[in-house]
Amino acid sequence: MNAPPIRKGFAARPADPECWIKAAEAKPAGDGSSGAFTARLTIDITPDLRGRIKIAAFGRGQTVADMLRDLLAREFPPTSGEAS
Repeated sequence: MNAPPIRKGFAARPADPECWIKAAEAKPAGDGSSGAFTARLTIDITPDLRGRIKIAAFGRGQTVADMLRDLLAREFPPTSGEAS
């Protein structure tokens, strides 16, 4: 009788916690834009807050993603020694 194959889980966790937060080095885009590499961020918010964010973005003529990226960039500017 054969043993079932050993399969890794869908999202196997790395042994080193630093691997969770460190992203691969982004390769610079030829046009100088900083959007060559992105990382997804997931947060839990209330449906009411989500609605207010969507209305604000629509009123500004922006996507929610663009509006929140701008907000986060203003709130957390690059520190000295960090690449922008």
